[in-house]
Amino acid sequence: MATLLYKLGRLAFRRRRIVALVWVALLMGSGVAASSAGPAPGDDFALPGTESQEAFDVMSDRFPEASADGAAARMVFKAPDGGKITATDHRAAVEKAAKALKGEQTASVSDPFAPNSGAISEKGDIAYVSVSYNVPGNDLEDATRDGIEDVAQQARDAGLTVETGGDALMVQPEMGSGEIIGVAVAALVLFLTFGSLVAAGLPLITALIGVAIGVSFIAALGTTFGLSATTSTLAMMIGLAVGIDYALFIASRYRAELMEGQSQEEAAGRAVGTAGSAVVFAGLTVVIALSGMVVINIPLLTKMGLAAAGTVVFAVFVAITLVPAVLGMVGTRIFSSKARKANPRTGVPRPILGQRLQAGARWAKFVLRRPLMVLAVSVLGLVAIAVPVSSMALGLPDEGRQPEHTTQRQAYDMLSDAFGPGFNGPLLLVMDISESDDAENATQQVEKAVKDVDGVVSASPVTVNKSGDTAILTAVPETGPADEDTKTIVNDIRDEVGSVADDSDTRLFVTGATAVAIDFSQVMNDALVPYLSLVVGLAFVLLVLVFRSILVPLKAALGYLLSVLAALGAVVAVFQWGWAADFFGVEQTGPISSTMPIFMVGVIFGLAMDYEVFLVTRMREAYVRGENAAEAITSGFKLGARVVTAAAVIMIAVFAGFIGAGDSVIKMMGFGLAIAILFDAFVVRMAIVPAVLGLLGDKAWWLPQWLDKVLPNVDVEGEKLRHEFGEGLKDHPTLIVPRQESSKV
Repeated sequence: MATLLYKLGRLAFRRRRIVALVWVALLMGSGVAASSAGPAPGDDFALPGTESQEAFDVMSDRFPEASADGAAARMVFKAPDGGKITATDHRAAVEKAAKALKGEQTASVSDPFAPNSGAISEKGDIAYVSVSYNVPGNDLEDATRDGIEDVAQQARDAGLTVETGGDALMVQPEMGSGEIIGVAVAALVLFLTFGSLVAAGLPLITALIGVAIGVSFIAALGTTFGLSATTSTLAMMIGLAVGIDYALFIASRYRAELMEGQSQEEAAGRAVGTAGSAVVFAGLTVVIALSGMVVINIPLLTKMGLAAAGTVVFAVFVAITLVPAVLGMVGTRIFSSKARKANPRTGVPRPILGQRLQAGARWAKFVLRRPLMVLAVSVLGLVAIAVPVSSMALGLPDEGRQPEHTTQRQAYDMLSDAFGPGFNGPLLLVMDISESDDAENATQQVEKAVKDVDGVVSASPVTVNKSGDTAILTAVPETGPADEDTKTIVNDIRDEVGSVADDSDTRLFVTGATAVAIDFSQVMNDALVPYLSLVVGLAFVLLVLVFRSILVPLKAALGYLLSVLAALGAVVAVFQWGWAADFFGVEQTGPISSTMPIFMVGVIFGLAMDYEVFLVTRMREAYVRGENAAEAITSGFKLGARVVTAAAVIMIAVFAGFIGAGDSVIKMMGFGLAIAILFDAFVVRMAIVPAVLGLLGDKAWWLPQWLDKVLPNVDVEGEKLRHEFGEGLKDHPTLIVPRQESSKV
């Protein structure tokens, strides 16, 4: 692989203008495709194989008039100054609004003033109008959505307080300016790392090009494949972070090759052949981890994973083609003007490398002197931070987690105050009565049993479809959608009422947004351990291929587990327990998003392997060239620690920028990924890795002879290239160190 990439790097360097034009054309084409596409759809929480999804399928087939999969809106009206909503003027304004909400896509509009409607609060100051549509939220026309907002504004003009909730109003995630700050921090770190504006701008510009193309394709295909705005945001978050890092690693290697006396074209080729090989492998691990979400069989996660993986693919191709092309354009301007003046003949400052990279070597020697102490402090610290994971509660974000200033959140709060917290999370019970001998009696028994369940505040009368084979009723729980007690109520209904239904040959399904969230969380819980095992197992196999070692991959996989668990513990502490919630702008604590653990497992796996590969390959390269185990660790830090540190700070800055998003899922994801990178890069890779390798000594690089013969040589560190250049191995005993010859350092 290194030889192929070496040739590709040199080709891109020579044909730099053509390569750049190809990428610009691709950028413009994807932009045109995105601009002509429709608006991004909302997140689709389909759950194949669950009870809630089966209920929706039954209703879609037998009860289409109920519009189970249709969009819904609920407009809430409040009279001013403690007045009554039933007052003549106020009632007229509400009735006018209800009439105006009817349209071509409207299935039904409720009348809050109808007898026994239950749509007016006990105080008489609040009423709501429920609107159901005959199409899903993704298919609502802009005119329909605009009409909802216009109706609400007209009612406000009449003196009422009006807020609207429901999925009929598409809510695009509010990103704020945090991601701009993240990019600015990344630019500052790059400038401090390279000391050159040109060098600092190169990784940023190339990464932005790759991300823009990836996100544009997601937007262009959004309507066709149901790729939501959240999917695009997460793809941008990951693509930007890895894109900057990948370009940084190749640009840094290019500088190092120039300072070793290589020509510019040769330096670009070698940079892509060596660092580029690591980029391809690191990118592959991210892609595999994200694509592996397909096995979870949740369409939402599959779309998120594949979309993010596609963006990472673009980042890798940009790194190994566009970056060497741009390097050909900037030449020695990759160094600062001051550094170039130090050697005006070539513009390459040879002395800089040794002077600037001593901090990494000093840290490595410190760890090697006290490996047990560093290892114990690091591991115990991460374990302590991971403790909150034991109390992690999963759920899906609802309108109660929206920012307080949004109309959805305000409508949610008004309904909770007026009708109780459970009113925002009604449960829909679907009864298949096609096999029942006495369907009427069966539905009556079910209705009675539902009302007798502890925690159920009310239940609507049973409604039977036209063919008489399916019935539905709505139950309102006492607690809110995200409350843990609501999960108990749903389970009690499924158990207690389900047994009553079975006695009359009736199949009962409990669904609705709340039940869907509960089922989704359960699916995620059940899938977490198998998926984690898959990812960790994959990490081990891939790292055995790269490092041709057993203990180094084992150490990497265990370190990755520590960083993921600690990051999840920090997420629980902030977003569920509320620790430092105000500092991070968390307006409402509650369950952790069900998608969070699995998505973090996949993403952090790939990103953690980035640092493992870039840092440890430098160590193995030094070991292969004849240094002993301790010297190899020090050399690895001398050559790679500064770049890995810069890359980690950049990635943390990019992810942390998304903490300013208004959307709770994006905020949580940005925080989780940022803190995970912090733990993995600076605790696991910078402390635990050298401590463990120092304790293992030569044993770290041991591989059984039979396994060495079976495994293919992926040559990530470019060993074959050095043979071709006449820079082969120095006198080194063997890469396969027998157990009896192993020694500790």
